[in-house]
Amino acid sequence: MRVLIIGTLEGYITSAGKIAMSRGAKVAHVDDVEAGLEQLRSGQGAELVLVDVSQPVGDFIKKLAVERIHVPVVACGIGTEKDAAVAAIKAGAKEYLPLPPDADLIAAVLEAVAADNQDVIFQDPKMQRVYQLADQVAPSEASVLITGESGTGKEVMARYIHQKSKRSGKAFISVNCAAIPDNLLESELFGHEKGAFTGAVARRIGKFEDANGGTLLLDEISEMDPRLQAKLLRAIQEREIDRVGGSSPVKVDIRLLATSNRDLIKAVKDGSFREDLYFRLNVINVELPPLRERPRDIHALAEHFIKKYAEVNQALARPLSSKAKESIEKHPWQGNVRELENTMHRAVLLAQGECLEVDDVFMGQASSSPAQDSDSETTSLVGKTMAEVERNLILNTLDHCLGNRTHAANILGISIRTLRNKLKLYTDDGEIVQSPAHGYKAAV
Repeated sequence: MRVLIIGTLEGYITSAGKIAMSRGAKVAHVDDVEAGLEQLRSGQGAELVLVDVSQPVGDFIKKLAVERIHVPVVACGIGTEKDAAVAAIKAGAKEYLPLPPDADLIAAVLEAVAADNQDVIFQDPKMQRVYQLADQVAPSEASVLITGESGTGKEVMARYIHQKSKRSGKAFISVNCAAIPDNLLESELFGHEKGAFTGAVARRIGKFEDANGGTLLLDEISEMDPRLQAKLLRAIQEREIDRVGGSSPVKVDIRLLATSNRDLIKAVKDGSFREDLYFRLNVINVELPPLRERPRDIHALAEHFIKKYAEVNQALARPLSSKAKESIEKHPWQGNVRELENTMHRAVLLAQGECLEVDDVFMGQASSSPAQDSDSETTSLVGKTMAEVERNLILNTLDHCLGNRTHAANILGISIRTLRNKLKLYTDDGEIVQSPAHGYKAAV
């Protein structure tokens, strides 16, 4: 893991750095947030930033957001700086670490960051075969296309392949092609020179260069505009990219992985996805089965998420009751592992008894298959306009996902941009839209 330290940390920078390095991290240090921004722009990335609370943490986090640099920020300061700590958390810092640094606390933060999106939990034979294939292909340099429904764990699989590859000691860089507007995705991938367009305040190294020597994941590749697909194809073939506004090509050395929850063969046939790019990406296909087709994983994952979110929220890790176990086994899990994770997170927060009961898990909603409830569901829709049905579906899904926009968009099968636009319409109409719950990152 790469850790960037910004500021003096009240004189404890040496000890904090040594603790991080003792846990396997590679540590870099700069004096202030401007130097930190320049380091992140230049491709000398980081998986975690520790910033002195005396620095302008809020401004730093805002600039990261404007420049679409995604990295968790942890503020550090002496224990008496309570107001500064609260301000840093409100500004978007992931955590606040009191100084002098505690070895166990820093280790816990490093482990939490490293564990994000990397939980590999399975017991079902079907998933065992999938991971056997992943083990076979990981050491190669071949491009891998990872397919499956939303929420099946495609990014987790991509990280697994990277960890098992010869490039595991290098960077793993992920780009969500569905979450970035088309007019910005090109500079996100290939970088840009200062002044290349309005808002290009400095040279910015793109994800291809940031991943140099390591692995680049293009998440939801099917959402990429066809015009940009042509530039991507050239980058894959030639192993060189052109920064936006640049005058000369830049060589890159990457292993390329891509994911899609859509039928790319159908997209090729209807002209929305280039056939030559499809064959470049699909050297090897790893297909993740939906959760309903691997029932033995449901209980294993549920128990894992209960333990995880009980620890995160300092709550009691209550076991599932026998009826709750039966209910989650029968539930269709259209949102797959992501839906199960959100459901267990909510249950941990809401439960009050000795066990997690059916009502805790499903909030009093029916947990049976759609076929069993089709009559009542159809009756409830009669007399409503399409717009009303759509609004209820979107808002209920957002509530189900504890306000997490990215998760909700994936379950609904729409892009994050479409979801943002819909939610803006609803808020403009006076609708109260749920904000992300504690422990989740907002996508808007």
